[in-house]
Amino acid sequence: MSYLNAVTLVGFVGADPEQRQARNGGAKFTVLSVATQRSWKTTEDEWAFKTEWHRVVVFRPRLAEHVATAIKKGSHILVEGELVSSTYERPNGKGKKSATTKITSWSIRADVVRKLDRSEPQPEAAASAAAGQAPEGSDEIPY
Repeated sequence: MSYLNAVTLVGFVGADPEQRQARNGGAKFTVLSVATQRSWKTTEDEWAFKTEWHRVVVFRPRLAEHVATAIKKGSHILVEGELVSSTYERPNGKGKKSATTKITSWSIRADVVRKLDRSEPQPEAAASAAAGQAPEGSDEIPY
């Protein structure tokens, strides 16, 4: 028996990516918010839209650094990765007998982030295309 946990998103970045560091001087990682939108026709034959926001986390060091520097708010991107849940407890009030609530949040752990914007030529991509090779750290290469 085999299992599959795979996510592919194509959307727009809602804010500039944030580079963070794990507790106790741990590894750096990058977090970004990606919006996707679906549309459908209502029974009144009008278009309706729903935007979903996705939290994307990049732990792979080279990719995390590249995303933090090359991706900006409004960038059109493709993300491939897996869905990951995190559960934590939050107290519901003060005092010794306060109850706690378990909260589960979902994020996408990215393995690939590609910039889909074609309007901006990337200097390193143009130089390496002339040399006939892929640029180091290019967003076209899955790390």
